[in-house]
Amino acid sequence: MSTIILGIESSCDDTSAAILKDGVMLSNCTANQEVHKAYGGVVPEVASRAHQINIVPVVDQAIRKAGIRKDQINAVAFTRGPGLIGSLIVGVTFAKGFALARNIPLIEVNHMQAHVLAHFVEDPKPSFPFMCLTVSGGHTQIVVVKSHLEMEVIANTIDDAAGEAFDKTGKIMGLDYPAGPVIDRLAKQGTPRFKFPEPKIDGLNFSFSGLKTSILYFLQREIKTNPNFITENMNDICASVQDRIISILLNKLKKAVKQTGIKEIAIAGGVSANSGLRQALQEHGEELGWNTYIPRFEYCTDNAAMIATTGYYKFLKGEFAGHGIKPTARYKI
Repeated sequence: MSTIILGIESSCDDTSAAILKDGVMLSNCTANQEVHKAYGGVVPEVASRAHQINIVPVVDQAIRKAGIRKDQINAVAFTRGPGLIGSLIVGVTFAKGFALARNIPLIEVNHMQAHVLAHFVEDPKPSFPFMCLTVSGGHTQIVVVKSHLEMEVIANTIDDAAGEAFDKTGKIMGLDYPAGPVIDRLAKQGTPRFKFPEPKIDGLNFSFSGLKTSILYFLQREIKTNPNFITENMNDICASVQDRIISILLNKLKKAVKQTGIKEIAIAGGVSANSGLRQALQEHGEELGWNTYIPRFEYCTDNAAMIATTGYYKFLKGEFAGHGIKPTARYKI
């Protein structure tokens, strides 16, 4: 008998639904929210209202695209957290209602754990144990992955995440939100000739707040001399910012590899879509003898495919949630 999982993701501003059959992805549909560009960041109340509008059409689209019937679904996997509480409530409530109506199990999923397991949506898949650098707008972690459901976080950010460093720097320079993809695109046309400091943080943890501040002070100094400095040097500034963020990430990753001896290396999360980071990881892997794994772009950003995949492995172990479960804005692996 086949096992079909419906995955629901609503942790931030993307409403996503996916259908997984026996570990094979049949559909992965996402509705994005363009409205937040006008505010320079995600507005929680606006995001939750948009999820309410999008959730039913997105789930319907995923089911239709997968070519299945609702009564064939065996379980509903949903993002419990971490994320924006108003957005999470929409996904959790829908999942509960769907599961109750169909009398099928609920499976709660940690969003960050799901980003790691995005590597199991399709081949090639890393071998256990592997190490995953998980980088997004709200999180920067190094995770040792011992099995599909056993993970240990060995490094975190002590302040801003890598994605925040991109977006906040972009806001300083007047770029549209989200600034990360814009900086990535402009960096390809520039040269990293401006040198920003790398934070001196002991151990494996990350810090990006100091980098953000140094970029701000640098731009303020240059603008005093030349009011058009940013527009005249935009590509080189973007290349320099991106180069430093990537070097911070990979220097810590190299240190983690040295400490653990693990050379199966993966990246995940929204920032793993950055072309500079993807290229740098591949180059480091070739130079240092790592086996590197980089997910397709559609599985880097928030998506329900990774939720359904995580739900599938939890389904196989019978790890189900009760209907009294609540979303949580902070949820550690």
